[in-house]
Amino acid sequence: METLLDLWAAYGSTIAFAMVNALFALSTYAVLSTGVLSFTTVVFAAVGGFLAAQSVAHLGIGLWPAFALAGIGGAVAGSVVAAAFLKLDSHWMALASLALVLITRVTVLNTPLLTGGVNGLVVPMSVPMGDLVILLALVAAVFWRLHRSWYGLAARAVREDAAVASTMGIPPRGIQFTAFVISGAVGGIGGAALAFTLQFISPETYFIGMAFTMIASTVLGGSFHWFGPIVGAAVFTALPVTMQSVLPAIEDVAKGVVLLVIMIFLPRGLVDPRAVGLRRAARRRVSAEEGTDV
Repeated sequence: METLLDLWAAYGSTIAFAMVNALFALSTYAVLSTGVLSFTTVVFAAVGGFLAAQSVAHLGIGLWPAFALAGIGGAVAGSVVAAAFLKLDSHWMALASLALVLITRVTVLNTPLLTGGVNGLVVPMSVPMGDLVILLALVAAVFWRLHRSWYGLAARAVREDAAVASTMGIPPRGIQFTAFVISGAVGGIGGAALAFTLQFISPETYFIGMAFTMIASTVLGGSFHWFGPIVGAAVFTALPVTMQSVLPAIEDVAKGVVLLVIMIFLPRGLVDPRAVGLRRAARRRVSAEEGTDV
């Protein structure tokens, strides 16, 4: 028992941050699953985080109402961003979203009454680990249901070829708009979860570092299935801790090498439904051939 308590004391915070990063990765996956590369999850997280912190501090609401409010705020931000940005194509969308991240940071710095400005905000509430597990499970259940729904099929069709999807009666812009709203809601909830985990937020909390983490987690885990970002976030969060304990002298180099190896040999990420399907088809083909030979 003492050993388990020691392990929990050492890695409990890592598990918590892995779950928070999983929310950010799922928010990024929501738009990436429709063929849109966007860093606006950082913006949605900032909206949700500061909204939740202010509502808890000044309105006295509870943890779960704060999560709901953060999700609604993020969804509204997602709809506004979608209306403005969906006219842009590919690389312009990515550049515009990065510019929006910079604008958000400047806005946070210059609105001290809402965000605390350069001094940040103390968040007078923390999220228990059990609540964090339930929150991630609920969000994952939503993505599981969406993946199996008509929307999931339409999103995959738009990602593969928007023009072909349009000829099949699927509205690409409508699907992508919905994806931004979903991304905004999940990103806002993730921003609130991060605020309650850190219990302090500032302009640096929701900035470029978060953008790198969410993209890396999504690509590492696999951007072709909703479970990939969760796995990627867990690996990406645990990797620095592991490298620090195993190879502290060359921690950053070892972490980079591991990431490169994964990217080279698993270019579609750790979770790849296509690879699983191909292996199953190969096994069935071998079994059929063996049956024929007999």
